Amino acid sequence: MLEETAFYICISMIFAFAFVNGFHDGGNVIASIICSRSIRPMRALALACIGEFLGPLLLGTAVAVTMSSNILKPEMLENIPAIALYVLLGSAVTAAIIWKLPTWYLGVPSSGSHALLGGMVGAGIVSMGADSVSIEKVLMTVVLPMLTSPLIGIMLGYFIFCAIRSSFRSVHRGVGRLFASLQKPTVIFLAATHGSNDAQKSMGLISIALAAGLGEMHGPLPLPFWAIIGCAAAISCGLAFGGWRIVKTVGFGICRMEPVHSFASQLASTGVILSASVFGFPVSTTQIIASSVMGVGASRRLSGVRWSAAANIAYAWFLTFPVSALIGSGLCWLMNKIILLV
Repeated sequence: MLEETAFYICISMIFAFAFVNGFHDGGNVIASIICSRSIRPMRALALACIGEFLGPLLLGTAVAVTMSSNILKPEMLENIPAIALYVLLGSAVTAAIIWKLPTWYLGVPSSGSHALLGGMVGAGIVSMGADSVSIEKVLMTVVLPMLTSPLIGIMLGYFIFCAIRSSFRSVHRGVGRLFASLQKPTVIFLAATHGSNDAQKSMGLISIALAAGLGEMHGPLPLPFWAIIGCAAAISCGLAFGGWRIVKTVGFGICRMEPVHSFASQLASTGVILSASVFGFPVSTTQIIASSVMGVGASRRLSGVRWSAAANIAYAWFLTFPVSALIGSGLCWLMNKIILLV
């Protein structure tokens, strides 16, 4: 009975993380399009919610496979009791949620990927020891893409806007209406790639939880359709209910946005996140979208970027992993003590 209850609590917390990820990180998706006044806020939100829901259903499950097999060693996950595994996963996602809520309240973009990774590493070390972390795989498939993708986002945003500016240099300023119209499909594509990459992180944890009862963590893990559609719905609903605080930071706080700048940043972000999803890299979509906005702003002039706001965002990024790891380890230790007493 206790094991079954722990399972359902674990699954519920994973869905809760997907929801929180939607209303926190989802704000990045619509930030530039709203703040450039390309589309009315509620229309942009509706288009983004559609994209967030469709992305996880259409863009594969490569990221979910990475999350389920490349962070904690499968052979060690097989050797702990199922209830201990549910506690580990529940502690990891709860740690990520605890970090995400205050940063959302303060309007500071922070990485859900970093938070979840930190929570898993912290809880995994408490449950199974430091040897349980697949350090080489984490570095190659998680850490390296997370570190390089923001740099790629900055460069791509920079060069895309430079190309657009060069191509439309002699065109009347009324061309802004063209870029405002083009953003209707691009915001859907950006939301789809964001939803796919972020929702799959939750799917990967559900796969681990479902495999716990089978005692086999190697090879393809179970990922039923209800898990896919549940995570897609959770992240889409999360975006529908929140995100406005992040919109102000990313849309207004980094640089002044017009429709052409918003279009360029969305195009850059979509390209980077889509590539990561296809190759199974769980990247920080928050970092990529914010960095592409910085790249677009810097392409006009370096002083066009509010670097103090960018620095505050960077501080939150650097703090996310260690703080989440500490919270995850503390929660896992506490829950294991409580269960042993029971």
